[in-house]
Amino acid sequence: MSNSETKIEIKHLYKIFGDDPDTMLQKVRDGVTKDELNDQYNHVLGLSDINLKMPAKGIQVVMGLSGSGKSTLIRHINRLIEPTTGEVWIDGENVLEMNDKTLREFRRNRASMVFQKFALLPHRTVMENTIYGLEIQGMGEKEAEKQAAYWIDRVGLAGYEENYPGQLSGGMQQRVGLARALATDADILLMDEAFSALDPLIRTDMQNILLDLQQELHKTIVFITHDLEEALRIGDQIAILRDGEVIQQGTPQQIVLRPKDDYIADFTKDINRGRVIQLKTIMKAPNDKAGPELSGEMLVEDAAQLVTESPLSQARVTNDAGNVIGVVGINDLIRAMARPDIESRLEEL
Repeated sequence: MSNSETKIEIKHLYKIFGDDPDTMLQKVRDGVTKDELNDQYNHVLGLSDINLKMPAKGIQVVMGLSGSGKSTLIRHINRLIEPTTGEVWIDGENVLEMNDKTLREFRRNRASMVFQKFALLPHRTVMENTIYGLEIQGMGEKEAEKQAAYWIDRVGLAGYEENYPGQLSGGMQQRVGLARALATDADILLMDEAFSALDPLIRTDMQNILLDLQQELHKTIVFITHDLEEALRIGDQIAILRDGEVIQQGTPQQIVLRPKDDYIADFTKDINRGRVIQLKTIMKAPNDKAGPELSGEMLVEDAAQLVTESPLSQARVTNDAGNVIGVVGINDLIRAMARPDIESRLEEL
């Protein structure tokens, strides 16, 4: 995935809920806080000056607690919510300037959505739910059924085509939601807390399905979650929201290694850092010493055993072409796995 290519760019996006958002916008710009806006003016600050570049063919996670503005944000991308002010650019086109016809086409063909509560039509079978978006696109019945059958199979539901949503478990229902979104062949997938309602094991299963499909499909995915473990597991980029503002954005490694403030440090303190941080993030300049050659993408946890067994307690880190680009020693791995407060003390020593 090329990090340099941007698919979706959000610029200076504000959303204020209430009777007079335009007047309140100036107050927010003048420094009125979310709480003050609510208490004194009876308006709700949904989003405040959001600026985000989302990578093409990558997974952009938007993370935050309840009320942080993450679901409001994703609904601006396909304009289910109109902003108070701001711009949403996709492939060089401002979604907020689209007329009704262009916007309809955009929603039908270019951006699919997967919801937390599945949003399946209860009176339609798995097959009928999956072809729903294709019917709206105007595809013929035979072709739609063929395409839908392919995606039903890909999400592991072959044999359930004639079942109704009420006959399926939550995890199976969400697979139908995913199949329906993928069937339309939209290059943008918007996933709003898509796995939040699922039990932990099923949730991990759905994450695996999504990551496996993404390896092949290279969609631009915007994934909303309140769960940091989930964000770190699937995100190429993560933006963390609080009270309608972006507090930090970066790769999973950047967020875990360098939390921007105490709020984010609190989120990350109990994370198993060894399962997030890659060798290329912590490597040092190459040296002449021997050691096993390990991919820069390898996780610290996976490398620890190999480095421990190496006679010189170090590994040589390679890029995609197999060239050595750095080294990591056992101390680098220990430091990477330590909690941030321990890490900062180590740096002081």
